[in-house]
Amino acid sequence: MSSFSRWFPVIGGAIAGAVVALVIASANSGSTRNVTTTVTAPSASASSQGEPASLSSTGGMTVNQIYRADSPGVVDIRVTQQSSGGFFGTPQATSGEGAGIVYNKQGVILTDEHVVAGATSVKVIFQDGTSASARVLGTDPSTDVGVIKVNLPAAELHPIALGNSTLAKVGDPVVAIGSPFSQPWTTTAGIISQVGRSITAPNNYTIPGAIQTDAAINPGNSGGPLINGAGQVIGLNDQIETNNTTATGQASSSGVGFATPINADIRVANQIIAGKKVQHAYVGVFLTNGFAGGAQVAQVTAGTPASQAGIQAGDVVTAIDGKTITSEDGFIATIDNYNPGQTVTLTVKRSGQTKQIQVKLGVRPAQGPSTG
Repeated sequence: MSSFSRWFPVIGGAIAGAVVALVIASANSGSTRNVTTTVTAPSASASSQGEPASLSSTGGMTVNQIYRADSPGVVDIRVTQQSSGGFFGTPQATSGEGAGIVYNKQGVILTDEHVVAGATSVKVIFQDGTSASARVLGTDPSTDVGVIKVNLPAAELHPIALGNSTLAKVGDPVVAIGSPFSQPWTTTAGIISQVGRSITAPNNYTIPGAIQTDAAINPGNSGGPLINGAGQVIGLNDQIETNNTTATGQASSSGVGFATPINADIRVANQIIAGKKVQHAYVGVFLTNGFAGGAQVAQVTAGTPASQAGIQAGDVVTAIDGKTITSEDGFIATIDNYNPGQTVTLTVKRSGQTKQIQVKLGVRPAQGPSTG
């Protein structure tokens, strides 16, 4: 990995006439990661059917068929924010652009949190030219999910088909639709390069289960859909890893893009739509990257559930409630299935002995500490 490589959220933006890209976190952020994960119930909206069809080479939909079926459910999102970063701290307008998907006939639209975070106004433009103001129902920086709503007749809304992100397989064909560099409804195609990736959320926690793709994703694609060969959304495009930038400083595609998994996006969105506060389970440990045979604890934060349960630096977690853990990402993804307040049993190897340690999960703090 190039030492100049960086993770970029893929939102297009302009401040005082200059185009900028915001760095979420360095890709070379050290060897430890704070572990706390999203906790929500499984989504009834995600498809539980068989594996999706591929593109036309195997009898599935062509890129053009996918575009015609799904593009009416993709929107261009333009936001305005107030920034205090001008001369002498004078407030100035900041504009940004991303994408989103129509979730239901009630006007709910899903996008990325970093597209609408801090927005003073949100405008949604549909493929047929219809535009409407939107209000932000809620956001969750821990999963980078944003939910907005427009007031339009149901007949003018075209919810996009949702898939099951757990069925995504390496090599499956995918299509991305979004607004890269202010070019709405741009369509690109590629494959799933890998699954089960971990990316950094806007508040510095870890988003597990991300889908990596080589489909071209650029600033303005944020919040737009990553679509499988059956025309179903399996993720919301979120970040790119790149060492390429444009003359104006925006990151550009190097063929390594990431989408948040739609199953998790929907779970969080449904809580926001229901008016519930999204909470996340909290363990309070840092794990060592690249340890084989389990998830090794590098550091325990004082006063956290892990500290209170007696977890120690050097412990290797090999199972959670009997489910085998082989890596830090496996630990994150498994804890993701629990709620704050629940108690889990960790199987831990320590100094050649195996211990069973119960941990009562807490509520994650709003901001994760940097490991960089």
